[in-house]
Amino acid sequence: MIKKWLYISIAVMLFVSTAGTAFAAEKKPNEQIKTEANLAPEAKSAILMDYDTGTIIYEKDAHKKLPPASITKIMTMLLIMEALDQGKIKLSDRVRTSEHAASMGGSQIFLEVGEEMTVEEMLKGIAIASANDASVAMAEHIAGTEEAFVKRMNEKAKELGLENTHFVNCNGLPAENHYTTAYDIAIMSRELLKYDLITKYTGIYQDYLRKDTDNPFWLVNTNRLVRFYEGVDGLKTGYTSEAKFCLATTAKRNNMRTIAVVMGEPSSKVRNQEVSRMLDYAFNHYETHPLYKKGEVIQTIPVDKGKEQQVNLVTAQQLSILTKKGENVDQFDKQIKIKDMVPAPVARGDVFGEIVITAEGNVLSKVDLIAENNVEKAGLWDLMKRTTRNMITHNQ
Repeated sequence: MIKKWLYISIAVMLFVSTAGTAFAAEKKPNEQIKTEANLAPEAKSAILMDYDTGTIIYEKDAHKKLPPASITKIMTMLLIMEALDQGKIKLSDRVRTSEHAASMGGSQIFLEVGEEMTVEEMLKGIAIASANDASVAMAEHIAGTEEAFVKRMNEKAKELGLENTHFVNCNGLPAENHYTTAYDIAIMSRELLKYDLITKYTGIYQDYLRKDTDNPFWLVNTNRLVRFYEGVDGLKTGYTSEAKFCLATTAKRNNMRTIAVVMGEPSSKVRNQEVSRMLDYAFNHYETHPLYKKGEVIQTIPVDKGKEQQVNLVTAQQLSILTKKGENVDQFDKQIKIKDMVPAPVARGDVFGEIVITAEGNVLSKVDLIAENNVEKAGLWDLMKRTTRNMITHNQ
């Protein structure tokens, strides 16, 4: 395996406006832009993050460990979307309800033991109605048992670098040693939003399950901001008597998508007011400037002993720069880091490089470069034919 990296550094001029000269985000990704505003005075913990760059615009005790209630389901939905993306499950698959899944209390779609729904229907139940029973049914469908699924949830948390998160169940019902933080929820949310399909479900305000039966079930989104705040298309509410009122919300206007999280609010009304204030602050004071679209081909690299001899590297998500409104990005440096060759087999989504945007030594934004397609390992016969063809070409 060749581990050499190619480095390309390019100075780029980007004119955004004529007023001002400072960068809005002269910070490393995920560092805070300090603001004097107290946007969430009633919340125990809160964070406001720009989706594209990961820049934290506002935070309040963002690393405080707290019970998340149903915000837990953000990680549950992330593992469901990963399984769909990897082809391990399909939206049309039938999911059977176990006695354990049907026994869940709290928010539910009242699944009966032995009842079957499709993955898509279960996902709607989770995303719209915060269904505890559907969450467990999907956990069992993917991992065999809820316990095995929860183990994957904790493994994924470690993979994402979440140091203050630990899950005991997949739905957020009260349990000892089940906790996370506003910051960790924002990171989970950012990861979930990489799957464009998710907002198709989290952004629905109302729908039906069992629509063509004698027992239709009306779904109404527990996140009322989906209907009442322009641009909101997710993500997840939460409430227990211990956790109080929690909410992780995302909204998009023009090129800018934000993530706002509050935990421990005294009421749903205050929760919605404070999240709305946070979103207003982001959209009123900041703007993003896209440099690359998600899935844009950056470079083609050779694949050693692959069935195909090369693979395209594409951007894993949109790459942007965040600025305050009225400020102007004068100049930035773009560094593209890629491997000069990768060994077969290659899986779609494997990371083989990155683009890093810097200014004056500060990282403004970065994005992974991933394989666009799968590349299988070439068989012996394929390699022999390739060698023969290359020899003939060379001797001509």
